Amino acid sequence: MVFKRRNPRTYFRTLLEAFWPRGGWTRAFHYVKHRIRRLPDRPDRIARGVGAGVFISFTPFFGFHFIGAALIAKLIRGNFLASLLGTFFGNPLTTPIIAITSLKFGNWMLGTKFDEGDHASIAGRFIGAAEDLKHNFFAIFNADVTQWQNLIYFWNDIVLPYFIGGFIPGLVAAVISYYLSEPVIAAYQKHRRKKLKERFEKLKARLHARSDEQREHG
Repeated sequence: MVFKRRNPRTYFRTLLEAFWPRGGWTRAFHYVKHRIRRLPDRPDRIARGVGAGVFISFTPFFGFHFIGAALIAKLIRGNFLASLLGTFFGNPLTTPIIAITSLKFGNWMLGTKFDEGDHASIAGRFIGAAEDLKHNFFAIFNADVTQWQNLIYFWNDIVLPYFIGGFIPGLVAAVISYYLSEPVIAAYQKHRRKKLKERFEKLKARLHARSDEQREHG
């Protein structure tokens, strides 16, 4: 194949780059920033899209952040691609901080308790939910009875407090990202238009000069 890697990445390398991309997170951040600024849309729409992506990063719906960001962007009339790029806010470096903060805040709001050091029970909730999902999937094809207890525990102990605790911080972060990104994008687009106009004027002057030269020699 034309675009096939000469040296295919190993699974370990793929996993490693998910947490530390080639060139580091600084390079990845600048790439996303560059892509957002060059999107062909109004600054306010792009900024709303970025806000949608940032907001969805505070939710526990991992694996569905792209879909959620796109739906929110559509709802608030934001840029679709900007919303996808905005989900970069929830990366392997920031997600643990967001998760712990959201869980603690959510449990506080619900009046329940979250033990920050009880990582075994948190991991156990994820494992139990995965086991129930696996069991219920195979139960479709056999006579086994579906199991929901671990999924209920997972919802009550992880998903619900995470969602409630992440909603307000996510909304605040989304609003801040909108008001920070909109003037930056507007200034960049204005500067880019100015550069393009200058290039056009130079090209037009060059063509006029060439035309005048041809007339003189004609």
